[in-house]
Amino acid sequence: MSDTALNQPSASPAASELPGTAERSAPGPVHHKGPGPAESGWVDPRRRGLGGRALALHRITGLVIVFYLYLHLAVLSMLLIGRSAWSSFLGLVTAKSFLALEVVLIGAVLFHGLNGIRVALVGSGIAVSRERAMFWAGTGIGIAAICFAALHVMGALS
Repeated sequence: MSDTALNQPSASPAASELPGTAERSAPGPVHHKGPGPAESGWVDPRRRGLGGRALALHRITGLVIVFYLYLHLAVLSMLLIGRSAWSSFLGLVTAKSFLALEVVLIGAVLFHGLNGIRVALVGSGIAVSRERAMFWAGTGIGIAAICFAALHVMGALS
């Protein structure tokens, strides 16, 4: 290699930059700068395939489960108040409208768990070609389990 080839720059710095670099380095608040979905795309299922919609619902059910866990801890702290507070709370949670929310929670946990298994199998490369079939199989299993849980929670199977 000659000395003249080593001293010449190979390309200008602007040509080797990634797309959107100038927008990302601009001062000011962080906005959507560059390729990828917008901020609302985190849970927005429009213009997504089946896997993208499942991912959006997976994120939503994850947040619901985390919210429930904090709510559950708050409810259990009512035991510290006393027996009368706990007894009056039990009257509320045994109402049919509250039990319907329990069925929704069971559905969220089932979807999150079954979809998590699907994501793990696809992500590890074990069942990439069966992703769609696993989604529908999980959906069928989940619907059957939710129906059984709804009958049991509402008292039809007791």
